[in-house]
Amino acid sequence: MAIFKPNVKGVTDLLKQIFADGAYADKAIATALKEHKKWGARDRSFIAETTYEMVRWWRLISEALDEEKDTSEAHYYRLFAAWQIINDHKLPEWEEFNNIDKSKIKANAERLRNIRKVRESVPDWMDEMGCAELGEEVWTKELAELNIPAKLVLRANTLKTSVLKLQKQLVQSGVESSTIPRFPDGLIATKKKNLYQTDEYNLGLFEIQDGSSQLVAPFLQAEEGMTVIDACAGAGGKSLHIATLMNNKGRVISMDVEEKKLIELNKRAKRNGISTIETKLITADALSKFENTADRLLLDVPCSGMGVLRRKPFDKWKLTPETIADRRKEQQQILTRYSKMVKPGGLLVYATCSILPSENQNQIFEFLQKTSSDFEFLIDRKVLPSEGFDGFYMAKLQRKE
Repeated sequence: MAIFKPNVKGVTDLLKQIFADGAYADKAIATALKEHKKWGARDRSFIAETTYEMVRWWRLISEALDEEKDTSEAHYYRLFAAWQIINDHKLPEWEEFNNIDKSKIKANAERLRNIRKVRESVPDWMDEMGCAELGEEVWTKELAELNIPAKLVLRANTLKTSVLKLQKQLVQSGVESSTIPRFPDGLIATKKKNLYQTDEYNLGLFEIQDGSSQLVAPFLQAEEGMTVIDACAGAGGKSLHIATLMNNKGRVISMDVEEKKLIELNKRAKRNGISTIETKLITADALSKFENTADRLLLDVPCSGMGVLRRKPFDKWKLTPETIADRRKEQQQILTRYSKMVKPGGLLVYATCSILPSENQNQIFEFLQKTSSDFEFLIDRKVLPSEGFDGFYMAKLQRKE
């Protein structure tokens, strides 16, 4: 039996692209896998998983190695070595790993685990912000949770199947899963497989959608025959869920500033057997055209993503305090401008995938201060990463008659 020789160069090349050249981790990995078609399945899995995990723990790895940063290939090989040593994995006996001081790296890692911002691998400013907004006890717990890789969650398309029927169908494609009591249409895939290549996916029997995200559409309380606007739809996961809960009866208007995302949504809607979704590119005219028309309005606004860092670990190194400040301004602008599309008596749901109060309840408080004569607060819901899924926030408001 041939001995597997890990493709460490594939990992180090990607790390250099990400940390030296500023590439986004997910795009860099996807491009590399597409360009290197000759990589075998084990290599592809090793490269993708190792790169993601090293990005997740980058600060701990770098400080445990404790050497001057540079962009040489040798430096990235030593960083890989540090990661292996921290995890008690055996290093290949290659010349690139000669003169690695294993005991020093191990001792550094043990010492650094007493420092939260290094142990959990976040920038100083992020640790300070999280602590200030959530309190030290909550932040410490949630930050640790955000370093646990995300579960792979599916949502059954109940227009075509049921969750239990889907579970049985997926077994035939080699996908094992478990039901989720909190999410009636959800399944957690417990055995790795490329779900996009299954017959069940191509037949539109399910979408990949985290559990927390599956809470948003029911929270909107959309009913058959209503006009519902999803004004920050992106590629439309929540639009699809809304249309499904409405039994494909009514009107779902999915809006976004990026046309390519709306094109993708149209493809997904067709696969799902949904005919009630209309896509609209956001323009000033489009917003004014739909004033006072929505029975329900969903504003799943751009945010820091501080609730989904387990899913997007590189955001820890891309985000800045200035980025988050800009997001807050954008959120308030969207609330102010887009809320005019709700008809009197209609409901508005504001949602983010952040756990920061400054992007969540504080934004609702500020909006209501300005529009108290037009909207009233009904209820909100906070989902923390320690609940097992993405961090999320939802607030429901009603426009006064």
